[in-house]
Amino acid sequence: MTDGENERLRRWRLVLGGQGADGTGYGLNGADAAMDRTLEALYGARGGHGPGGTGVAAGRPGTGAAADGRRSGGLGGSAPQVARWLGDIRTYFPTSVVQVMQRDAIDRLGLSALLLEPEMLEAVEADVHLVGTLLSLNKAMPETTKTTARAVVRKVVEDLEKRLATRTRATLTGALDRSARISRPRHRDIDWDRTIRANLKNYLPEHKTVVPERLIGYGRAARGVKKDVILCIDQSGSMAASVVYASVFGAVLASMRSIATRLVVFDTSVVDLTDQLDDPVDVLFGTQLGGGTDINRALAYCQSQIARPADTVVVLISDLYEGGIRDEMLGRVAAMKASGVQFVALLALSDEGAPSYDREHAAALAALGAPAFACTPDLFPEVMAAAIERRQLPIPDLAMRQ
Repeated sequence: MTDGENERLRRWRLVLGGQGADGTGYGLNGADAAMDRTLEALYGARGGHGPGGTGVAAGRPGTGAAADGRRSGGLGGSAPQVARWLGDIRTYFPTSVVQVMQRDAIDRLGLSALLLEPEMLEAVEADVHLVGTLLSLNKAMPETTKTTARAVVRKVVEDLEKRLATRTRATLTGALDRSARISRPRHRDIDWDRTIRANLKNYLPEHKTVVPERLIGYGRAARGVKKDVILCIDQSGSMAASVVYASVFGAVLASMRSIATRLVVFDTSVVDLTDQLDDPVDVLFGTQLGGGTDINRALAYCQSQIARPADTVVVLISDLYEGGIRDEMLGRVAAMKASGVQFVALLALSDEGAPSYDREHAAALAALGAPAFACTPDLFPEVMAAAIERRQLPIPDLAMRQ
């Protein structure tokens, strides 16, 4: 048997779990056997429901003590045992796989309660999804755990800031410069697209050229506040990742002197966290994931904070499942747009795929000229730049307009 065939059998054996009928006939030893045990604990027959596992796994069948011939696995309800398992998976799998397995363990084995214990938090691989889980457990978290939890959250936030801050500041600074149009620009500041469109009436067919009687240029942003940005964030449980990213972006925007940033979170009540924007960790621990949703009330508050409509961008981040007064919500959006506000509706601000959202409300917003769409963190600076410049938003998926 060739090395390639052996490797294929090894991989199939790890996937299928070693049940006699899996057809591989391949035995594991050493590191492979240890890796198999970590998979068994999560995806074995007892890894299905609740701490310790009681249900049949949807994953890999295997041999073991279970009466039906399926693998008998489970992590038990012990924090030290789970912490050891978390250490094992970091040993055998890359970070991206570790994060998936952690999320599966929390979902399949009901381990959320164990995240309240410092030993487990110290062992876990921190990512955006873990932060969302910790925030949802915030009110139930004992004081002995909060210091460790804040350290975990801070690590994720600092990593996100390193990834996103520089590009965001550069993109928006350019947008602020370009948003100040001037009529007598220097050559390097001419906006050729707008200049050509403004002078099409002066096209000379015989010379195949446009005579630019009027030049339109980019102005250079002077010091002082040029734009007001209001981030209005739905803090219902399904929006956890969006809350994390929006808090980081809020802190980045607040660090720019040309932008006055306000951050508002809501469920059935509304909380203004603007005074905490210098530290996104404080913002995150000021949220309360879960509960109902009253978008209308949140937009009413945001509307009351608008002093310069033509220079204001309102970003609503919500799945649009409205528990408040629908017609009033849509009326507020229409009124803001009519006054000159740039209104952006994001169904999600995360790296995930297409989110679940209220399609009827999304269609109603689109009819008002405010298409709702999902946005990745990497695209968000471009979306904000387009809103600041009052040009068409870079919507990534036309289907999301429906």
